[in-house]
Amino acid sequence: MQFRAGKKSQNDVSIQEPIDSDKDGNSLTLNDVVADTFDVHEDYERKEETEALYRVVNRLSGRERQIVIMRYGLSDTQPLTQQQVADILRISRSYVSGHD
Repeated sequence: MQFRAGKKSQNDVSIQEPIDSDKDGNSLTLNDVVADTFDVHEDYERKEETEALYRVVNRLSGRERQIVIMRYGLSDTQPLTQQQVADILRISRSYVSGHD
């Protein structure tokens, strides 16, 4: 509502306002210095690859799936070492390494 009214308070910041200058003295705006990392194509490819990975992982047997998920940090978990996975599942490290 405030933007439609065109009112500006002292706390408002525009991404087009100069915030600094470059080494040549040219004005730099917030828009110039904030990285635009959003790439629709790249995000779509990453999503497709992730879905393909999970389709393959879900075809594994229960124990194998669990090893791969734990070892590589899938499903929002931290990757674990072979020894950590072996200790948690109470299996030999060589069994875990056979699935790397």
